Amino acid sequence: MFFCGHIFQRFNFSTPQLFVYSPRVPFQKISIIGVGLLGGSIGLATRQHRLAREVAGFVRRQSSLKDCEKIGAVDYATTDLLAAVSNADLIILCTPLAQMRSLAEQFLPALKRGAIVTDVGSVKSEVVRELAALLKKSGAHFIGSHPMAGAEKTGVLAARKNLFENAVCVLTPTKKSNAAAVRKLEQFWKSLGARVLKMDAAQHDLLVSRSSHLPHVVAATLAGLVLHPAQPKALSALCATGFRDTTRIASGSPEMWRDIALANRKNVSQSMDAFLGELKKFQTALKKSDADAVEQFFATAKTRRDNWCAQAKIISSE
Repeated sequence: MFFCGHIFQRFNFSTPQLFVYSPRVPFQKISIIGVGLLGGSIGLATRQHRLAREVAGFVRRQSSLKDCEKIGAVDYATTDLLAAVSNADLIILCTPLAQMRSLAEQFLPALKRGAIVTDVGSVKSEVVRELAALLKKSGAHFIGSHPMAGAEKTGVLAARKNLFENAVCVLTPTKKSNAAAVRKLEQFWKSLGARVLKMDAAQHDLLVSRSSHLPHVVAATLAGLVLHPAQPKALSALCATGFRDTTRIASGSPEMWRDIALANRKNVSQSMDAFLGELKKFQTALKKSDADAVEQFFATAKTRRDNWCAQAKIISSE
């Protein structure tokens, strides 16, 4: 195996997993760039389902090598980007959005012609536009991915092999995307248990600004306001399970959410306007002591959420 003379670390797992690969293994080598919660979960699931003969991981810190070893997220990890990418058939960028272009530029010399490159970023338009053009010059195929799965915890030690089961994964191919590469990537995510949807990157960014990005802004606002040091000390003691559940996602990575908010700032801003408009309507009803309007506000929300939960339950059981 060719690694451009770079040194990497192979792991001797304390509880080795036995893999018996068939000639029909979809990928010879998969490289995960950024082995955190998502990257680690992809690695665990990939190894469990035997989707590659070899799973390599790139990490930035030496300390992360031991964490990768501890849970067996990859066959080997390295702090050498070119070593991780060399000869890979599928490369998955699992880093914050702002790092992706720079990393792609750095690993171009080791990129295998015909390789498929994807990402797990929560915003797609800019990433697809930049990386598709950049990687095409090297004969690789970039197709954006966004698995709608995650947790407020970060790091590879939080990874789970079943993280993507019954989760939606959005693919954002363009008219110029290689059809065979799109099919292979779609099958990869399905093999991890995900339900794949394909849509335009711009449409994706508009929709997730409401379904994912706005809720995070709201949770962060609540946590910042209610738990502000200037508030009475007794206030935090009165924050029970409702507050905990509503603000859970505020514990997510600030670096990751900074990049998401900035990359999708136009859509997020518009979603915030719509949200503030609804809050204003409710505030007006309160000021007028309009009992019917206040009750209708809560009743509408309950009905819509209950219907969504029921539909989500049906889909997840299929």
